[in-house]
Amino acid sequence: MDRPQIFTIGYEGADVDRFLTTLKDAGVAVLADVRAVALSRKRGFSKSALRDALAGQDIGYQHFIRLGTPKAGRQAARAGDGELMRRIYCDEVLATGPAQESLQELEALALTRPICLLCFERDPANCHRRVLAQHLAEKGFETVDLAVL
Repeated sequence: MDRPQIFTIGYEGADVDRFLTTLKDAGVAVLADVRAVALSRKRGFSKSALRDALAGQDIGYQHFIRLGTPKAGRQAARAGDGELMRRIYCDEVLATGPAQESLQELEALALTRPICLLCFERDPANCHRRVLAQHLAEKGFETVDLAVL
């Protein structure tokens, strides 16, 4: 039996049309936004605009704010310190009850339809979505990182 898949994607450097096409081509049913702050300077990627664009493609949207990276973690990632970002994320976010509840919600959703974890960072190795995907891999999920071309 095949393992269920969890997709991940970052929108850094992407335009919204190519981003939507990438999700649609992969068969994503729900975009799971795991940003702490679902606002973006990049046109089309703030929460409301993104949700509307996704709806036009019959893709759902759910914001998992409790799984977002705190400011210190985002600063570490921007500084290129992935290890510090992961440590902050695991210690300050994933170790909390609310984040564990959200992670369980995310897992339950992923068992019912194809979902994709969203954050800004293009490289999943430098993003907290990799940490989330690893936790889901422990539950039997296979990770597929999507790249917007």
